[in-house]
Amino acid sequence: MPFNFLAVLAATFVTLIVGFIWYSPKVFGTIWMRETGITEEKAKQSNMFKIFGLTIFYSFMLSFIMPTLVVHQMGALGLIGGDPALAKPSYAAFIADYADAFRTFKHGALHGFMAGLFIALPITAINALYEQKSWRYILINAGYWMVSMMIMGAIICGWK
Repeated sequence: MPFNFLAVLAATFVTLIVGFIWYSPKVFGTIWMRETGITEEKAKQSNMFKIFGLTIFYSFMLSFIMPTLVVHQMGALGLIGGDPALAKPSYAAFIADYADAFRTFKHGALHGFMAGLFIALPITAINALYEQKSWRYILINAGYWMVSMMIMGAIICGWK
């Protein structure tokens, strides 16, 4: 069960695609702008190269760690120290029997959603509480991360 770098790379771009839809004026963009206090004029002054470049970088970081959250077999690999060549024969037998167990897009989406719910939501909510933001702001941003992580998890877990 090798690390699927192409799946991680594909999942990296999920945050951009979901963000273009999620934060568009027809979905949550108008409400989000009102909740953040950002105006159209202020948004146009942004350094988009910097924003998109760092978004891709940070999304790659998130995608890189996602296999440990959504692929059960990564846990077995961790138990042997990460190098299958040094493993006992029981590891090879285990992987032969269970290499594809729970390796579906649906299962990855479930784990991605749980990661969004139990990691992204609390982080987003804590920051927003200190920033004195509304619950609408929290739900829009946390919802974005839950959907993004759900799709990322589906890609990473289901792409064998």
